[in-house]
Amino acid sequence: MEVTGTLRDVLRVATAARATDLVFTIDMQPLARVDGTIAPLREFGVVDEQAMSDVLHQLLDRTQLATLRRELDLDFAFSVGQERFRGNVFYQRGCPTVTLRLIHNRIPSVDEVGLPRAVRELTRLKQGLVLFCGPTGCGKSTTMASLVEAINQTRACHILTIEDPIEYLHTNDRAVVHQREVGFDTSSFTRALRAALREDPDVVLVGEMRDPESIAITLTLAETGHLVLSSLHTNDAPQTLDRIVDVFPGVRQPQIRLQLASTLAAVVAQRLVPRVNRGLVAAFEVLVGTQAVSNLIREGKTRQLRNVMQIARSDGHQTLEMSLNNLVAHGIITRESALATAFHPQEIEPEQRAHPRAGSSAS
Repeated sequence: MEVTGTLRDVLRVATAARATDLVFTIDMQPLARVDGTIAPLREFGVVDEQAMSDVLHQLLDRTQLATLRRELDLDFAFSVGQERFRGNVFYQRGCPTVTLRLIHNRIPSVDEVGLPRAVRELTRLKQGLVLFCGPTGCGKSTTMASLVEAINQTRACHILTIEDPIEYLHTNDRAVVHQREVGFDTSSFTRALRAALREDPDVVLVGEMRDPESIAITLTLAETGHLVLSSLHTNDAPQTLDRIVDVFPGVRQPQIRLQLASTLAAVVAQRLVPRVNRGLVAAFEVLVGTQAVSNLIREGKTRQLRNVMQIARSDGHQTLEMSLNNLVAHGIITRESALATAFHPQEIEPEQRAHPRAGSSAS
């Protein structure tokens, strides 16, 4: 993509500042999110209507502009030099706003992401369902990309991704990777998922499970001998499983529970936490699809899953609080940040008592 003038300068300054996100909105300076905090880029003037029009025409082609005018919001992605960005345009009070997320062209390794051992071992699976959850901007896409790349580097297989839009770009290594973008390579997630059953994949990455039909097909893919990775905007493992079941009418829910119980390999929930010095680090909750977990899912007893995670650590389970305590113990984050992030703050240990072996290795 040809990006010129002020927009290129904004992208350069934001990248140098290690911003994760950029926002262009009319009557404000460009905004950048650095270490979780959003603030104006003082080097640049206020974005007026003409400047916003220039930004849109540099970022979007004619087809995308037509879609934006028709739908009033749009997802897209683009590369500039060595950097890649995921974007969204939406209207508020009748005016367009652009949000951009920086996606580095180099996919971080599982070590750099700081994945727990149980999550790293998922790359060896030949089939099953791995779900990633957390709020927008918590790093799910990066974690999924790092696992896909680990498979790409170690297994001779066929990897198929279905994304909206494509974020990280994979280059064929030991595996062959085909990446399909909704709106360009396929008309919808559902159509691409149905076609995937006939496209001979070994590993399928589904960017997001959005509706009952796409969830049902994703479960079928996992049942039919594929390793499937997907994501949801949920907070923790029990809520993720409840959300999948609850989108279906009551008469179908027992069947969905059975499918989940038989296919689930793991649920990985994550949060990004400010480091002591600078930057962000991921904290992970991990639910592994053991026999005990499968039984609870089948019986609809998801509220008991957290007890399993606390008791059966040797199976690879890990609560978010275990991960946070580990990061505090290693001096990577403060106890205050851990308390602000935890689902159950009462489980955050006093700093002098935090045990370095409670949770995963930190990056």
